[in-house]
Amino acid sequence: MPIEAVMIGAGNRATFAYGPYALEHPNALSFVAVADPDLGKRQRFASLHDVAPDMQFASWEALAARPQLARVAINCTQDRTHHASTLALLRAGYDVLLEKPMATSAAECIELVEVAESLGRTLQICHVLRFTEFFTALYDIVNSGRLGRIVTIDHRENVSWWHMSHSFVRGNWGNEAKSAPMILAKCCHDLDVLVWIMRQRVTHLSSFGSLMHYRSEPLSQRERGRGEGENVSNVPLRCTDGCPIEASCPWYAPRIYGARSPLPNAEGKGVGFEPHAFMLTAAGLENLTPVARWEALKTSAYGRCVYHCDNDVVDHQTLNLLFEGGATCTFTMHGHSDVEGRTMRWDGTQATLFGDFSDGRPHSIRIVEHGSPREEVIYPTTGESGHGGGDFGLMRDFIKALNGEQTKHQTTARVSLESHLLAFAAEEARKGKQIAAM
Repeated sequence: MPIEAVMIGAGNRATFAYGPYALEHPNALSFVAVADPDLGKRQRFASLHDVAPDMQFASWEALAARPQLARVAINCTQDRTHHASTLALLRAGYDVLLEKPMATSAAECIELVEVAESLGRTLQICHVLRFTEFFTALYDIVNSGRLGRIVTIDHRENVSWWHMSHSFVRGNWGNEAKSAPMILAKCCHDLDVLVWIMRQRVTHLSSFGSLMHYRSEPLSQRERGRGEGENVSNVPLRCTDGCPIEASCPWYAPRIYGARSPLPNAEGKGVGFEPHAFMLTAAGLENLTPVARWEALKTSAYGRCVYHCDNDVVDHQTLNLLFEGGATCTFTMHGHSDVEGRTMRWDGTQATLFGDFSDGRPHSIRIVEHGSPREEVIYPTTGESGHGGGDFGLMRDFIKALNGEQTKHQTTARVSLESHLLAFAAEEARKGKQIAAM
């Protein structure tokens, strides 16, 4: 019989990442209940998974208050809801798969780990990267000794310019008070795989970064002499209000989301990167015509000018990490990339490895051995789901964990705690400009 589960939060990750696993593998997993305050999202998920009307809840509190409905709860709520909702689900008897980050403070993360362990519950965090073919191959290469002893690592989290504007300026993760520091929300993935592959703890770190670009100060003053002469102090609050710099602004929302003005003299205006229109599903603006998208952008958060939002998270941050074995790592995250993805270089005493885990390009690992002209290039498969196959890989491994099977990828909330504590320490170091010892 499949493992029965309830879905808490029926947004993008629930509907398009983890929910589809049950649809494609009905003998492994099935959903019997869903909770979400948004009626449209709740009904969409319920329809896909044949969830009965009396098992559809308007809040996680209402679901958690009922006698336990299934063995497993998958928690895809917003970041600041993770702590309270997961505590309630654990205490109600559920094993929990929790979307990252596990919580937005170190104390809350530690409490979740301790409560899960005291109750004997499985609590796993959705660190999907370690379940991809790419990072599995990287893990195997590094731990085979082929590169020799690792000396230094350069790891980059390249957030594309349009993703930065969608998620971390206009969207749910742009304001730290409403979500979490960007280094936590976006990069606990990366910190997790670095510690997993190295199989060593980080003993010291330092960090620098700031919000340079997506701010309301006039660019002509702030960026004078740097090729960004536009003055944004007089642009409207919304892209749909007649922006004087729309032609030169990459972040012009109607162009990103494929929206079109209904005005006769604006025929075709705004239609652009049509593939990015799907990002509006997070705001419930799916299946809209270009003209309807325009109307939606007039009121939704995603139609705001990127220079006039309430965002305060960084748009670039660099960490220096020292592992207990002496290896060093430079980790850079930024929101100004041409493409979305991660690139890396691992230098060992025997060989150098170059990795590219970027969207729109074949995932590749190139190994160059010292003192030899021989190179090897590996092209890991991308899998059948998002994050290079990591979404379904995570689900498969979580079900194996519930069934008592062991895998090399397997993780627990206790293991994931390390990456979260690193992210919190990095943010403290960034704000204090001091080296933090772990």
